[in-house]
Amino acid sequence: MAPGIHDQERGLTVLRRLVAEVLLAERLAPRPTPAFAGSILATEAATSRGSGGPDGYGDAGLAASSEDDESERTRLIALVELARQGDADAFGLLYDHYQGSVYRFLFYRTRSRTLAEDLTSETFFRALRSMNGFRWQGKDFGAWLMTIARNLATDHFKAGRTRLELTTEDMSLHDDATDGPESAVLAGITNEILMRALTELPAEQRDCLVMRFLQGMSIAETAAVLGRSDGAVKQLQLRGVRNLAKLMPEGLRD
Repeated sequence: MAPGIHDQERGLTVLRRLVAEVLLAERLAPRPTPAFAGSILATEAATSRGSGGPDGYGDAGLAASSEDDESERTRLIALVELARQGDADAFGLLYDHYQGSVYRFLFYRTRSRTLAEDLTSETFFRALRSMNGFRWQGKDFGAWLMTIARNLATDHFKAGRTRLELTTEDMSLHDDATDGPESAVLAGITNEILMRALTELPAEQRDCLVMRFLQGMSIAETAAVLGRSDGAVKQLQLRGVRNLAKLMPEGLRD
């Protein structure tokens, strides 16, 4: 059955909220310095030496990774450093690495594929919004993600009602209110602006977001239409939302 007008409006509302979260995260994140943004390899070298100078957070000495391979540990620590300086591509690579383990954890907790998928997406959106607040505490970055995921699962069951279960409606329920800066950003993202920005996305990202939010299709249904894996669709959705944020009017991105 084709989605009705109310379903489409609800989907647009959810999409507006997700774009607003990305915009707010970018506002809060410190601007990367030219030296930091210049090269991941340079960052990896500094991290592996453990004495690359002030990192702006004072916790570089506590950076850790549970990976067995030393080069992979170095790579992931470097990506976290870039991501908390506001590098969206670095965060995307962290998503690629950790998404599977977060999903498996949530599926084990919920025993629901749909719920685990949506809670996984919510975990990474919350992580993206909070990256500038991440601090090394001698634990793997994945442990921080698992803490977010565990709290989301706990909140879901404490609520005593279905949250994040439907393709679009539930993703709009993750915060209790939209007071403060988020409400101002949301007010500026009109449906007209959002729809115009959608037309400027790469075709596959645009199709993914249209199917997920305007047509109310599941991850699996979207993957079948696009001929991609479920994991690829999740990445398309995350990257599509990030790119939508970049296409918002300049006043909303300041």
